[in-house]
Amino acid sequence: MNDDIITVYTDGACSGNPGPGGWGWAVAPDGEPSGSGGEERTTNQRMELQAVLEALRSLGVGSEAGPVEVVSDSTYVVNCFRDGWWKNWRRNGWKNSKKQPVANADIWEPLVELVESGDVRFRWVKGHSGDPMNDRVDALAVAAVPK
Repeated sequence: MNDDIITVYTDGACSGNPGPGGWGWAVAPDGEPSGSGGEERTTNQRMELQAVLEALRSLGVGSEAGPVEVVSDSTYVVNCFRDGWWKNWRRNGWKNSKKQPVANADIWEPLVELVESGDVRFRWVKGHSGDPMNDRVDALAVAAVPK
């Protein structure tokens, strides 16, 4: 197992919300490996989540990957793990505090499983603030939006 931390930046983009969307991820400091993809009709939140899920899957979290730090400009993603929202969601059968189904549970559930199976931490970065890696994954996500 690798003890060096892997820092991966993730981002999602959507043209309209809902609308066509894209996601992207890249490993710092040089941006490789990386990945991206898109969907015809989605939301920005779904693309933010999909970017993290795809990054962790590609990096082998839960199997061969060492510690991973996910850097995201999505407070939705970062705060969920920082504040443990998912713990209550899961305890309540993937229902929120209003007893409604958790939005995007189909992505949250496998993402939470991956995070629990490895050493994953999250860090928020301000979007569109000149961080070169955040700008890179933003460009990957935007380029992946279906035209």
